[in-house]
Amino acid sequence: MTVFIAVLVGLATGVLSGFGIGGGSLLLLYLTLFGGVSQYQAGGINLLYFIACAPAALVSHVKNGLVEKPAVKWAVLAGVPASVLAAFAAANMDVSWLRRLFGVLLLYIGCKELFTKRKQ
Repeated sequence: MTVFIAVLVGLATGVLSGFGIGGGSLLLLYLTLFGGVSQYQAGGINLLYFIACAPAALVSHVKNGLVEKPAVKWAVLAGVPASVLAAFAAANMDVSWLRRLFGVLLLYIGCKELFTKRKQ
């Protein structure tokens, strides 16, 4: 039964990721809170999960004209070095701090989404 539930959670978070809702964050929460997976392992699983889900979402977003190509260049130029530095920092950080920082990040994003008005 647990494998069935894990597959359902993976499917649901994959669909949510395709819509840009943040299925990877939900997957991390499921793995650490209910799956008994360590924070480091959950992060690695989330990266593998992202590699599988991202191409389909990218194709869909490009097809619908939702990708600003000049912004992609700058995001990649800033994101790659930042990701490498963050990976080294996370590898040398205590897991309890990593969990707390991830929780603060989720709270910040949630509050920003709730209280920020979007242009129509």
